[in-house]
Amino acid sequence: MAVHSNSIPFLLMLALVASGSQGANILGLFTSLSPSHLVIQMSMAKILAESGHNVTVVTALKPPLLHPSVNHIQVPLDEADGKSFGALVADMAKRDTSNAVISMLVAMGSLTSAFGKMADVLRHQKVKDLYEHTDNHFDLVIVGYFMNSLQLSVAHKLKVPQIVALSNPPSLLGSVLGNPSEISYVPSMNLIVKRGQPMTFVQRVQNIFATMGSWIFMRVIEHNNDKIYKDLYGDDPSMPRYEDLYKNISLILFSSHGISEGPIRPNVPAVIEVGGIQVKDQPDPLPENIEDFLNSASSDDGAIFLSLGSNVKAEHIKSDTVQKMFNVISKLKQKVIWKWDNLENTPGKSENILYAKWLPQDDILAHPKIRLFITHAGKGGVTEAQYHGKPMLALPVFGDQPGNAAALVTQGFGLSLSLLTLEEQSFRDTIHEILENPKYNRAVKAFSSLYRDRPLSARQTLLYWVDYVIRHHGAAHLQSPVVHMGFVAAYNLDIYALLLALLFVIYLCSKLVFCGLYRKLFSNKSKSHPKQKSKKQKKQ
Repeated sequence: MAVHSNSIPFLLMLALVASGSQGANILGLFTSLSPSHLVIQMSMAKILAESGHNVTVVTALKPPLLHPSVNHIQVPLDEADGKSFGALVADMAKRDTSNAVISMLVAMGSLTSAFGKMADVLRHQKVKDLYEHTDNHFDLVIVGYFMNSLQLSVAHKLKVPQIVALSNPPSLLGSVLGNPSEISYVPSMNLIVKRGQPMTFVQRVQNIFATMGSWIFMRVIEHNNDKIYKDLYGDDPSMPRYEDLYKNISLILFSSHGISEGPIRPNVPAVIEVGGIQVKDQPDPLPENIEDFLNSASSDDGAIFLSLGSNVKAEHIKSDTVQKMFNVISKLKQKVIWKWDNLENTPGKSENILYAKWLPQDDILAHPKIRLFITHAGKGGVTEAQYHGKPMLALPVFGDQPGNAAALVTQGFGLSLSLLTLEEQSFRDTIHEILENPKYNRAVKAFSSLYRDRPLSARQTLLYWVDYVIRHHGAAHLQSPVVHMGFVAAYNLDIYALLLALLFVIYLCSKLVFCGLYRKLFSNKSKSHPKQKSKKQKKQ
């Protein structure tokens, strides 16, 4: 439930008494406008609360599920803001988004506006109360990162260490972490290379331009955030410069598992991988209607799960595309669970289709009757399907989804089609290919075994490192020195400039010496010629 600002101190004190003194007070700022990101972040909050910590989370969206031990503060978006983000998704759904970098640059203005809305959370009195009320005490802040670096300021206000939880590619925060930028062999988020294989010359050229595009995108976002930060705290002398906020990051939790997913790359000690954190150790029981529906599927044919995520609404997809999808799905032998947000206006009725507005995705994918996952290729859904060994048909829409789709195709986990140009025949043929060709099932099950094989589970890793930061009151000792260096020093530009200057001085000195010797040599020769001439004249 939402918590009113004037009741926050009381609830925190109550949680502390109820849970005992061992539990730390943890504040989660999870203000992403993406429901899929929120699912991953709320999974972290749930795990921490179950381990005995006192967890308070601030969100802009209403979480689909909320653990009873997690204190929830919602700072809801204005209706206009929600419609604005929906319009952005609708626009992206109608574009060719096969290249994630280009699609992000095209949507730069809309994305900047959407990210700016998350800054409004900091202006809300509910959030200000967290650090203005002296009765509130926190030991740690966890920021769910989605271009909202402004919110790193809350930990500074509370004077506590912080952890960043990131669902995006590591490259988005690589420069501020001090992670080496190995462009020659670490592909950008939309460049797909087979694991263990070096990039070709063409791929390395593409990677350079893709990296430059991402860099430009981040610079624009950061420039805009810097202006908002100055507007928020410009008259507060206790606040650091915007670019110094990153110096108070103890750890970054990435929703990835590089050993199995790739790419293989160097990471600084402050980078901790918790890929699959939203996947439960044991799936929860399914709602009765879903359980009965899946059990009614034959053992040979099984069932299909179709979900295009929480951002893509029914009205975002062209009506003729929806009709084509229904025409194919309604004629399949398999039972189909279709996530559809407008139950009053479904694509059509069919005995083999069950529509639902919200679905426990991880629990459904864990069901043994599921044979295929038709997905928008969001990071969370792909991770869950890989974990449970389910082949996929990707219909990517925007953001990192095209890259995720291309990656799963390259790894042999399924196939991908364009939602923008979807046709009945290709949709039908692709579904049958994945269902009837065992190679996709074998590949993803082999990956599932590799993905699960870790010294610590994602849950255990999260708990260990969060407790580590709390025990040591921060983990600045894990930071790369690059975090505290400027751009010039970090890339040795000053040393290169000095070397160039020395080379230039050596060049000038050499030139002066050479020119001096040259002039002296030739001036002596010119003086000797007249003497020789005069001797000849005397002989004559």
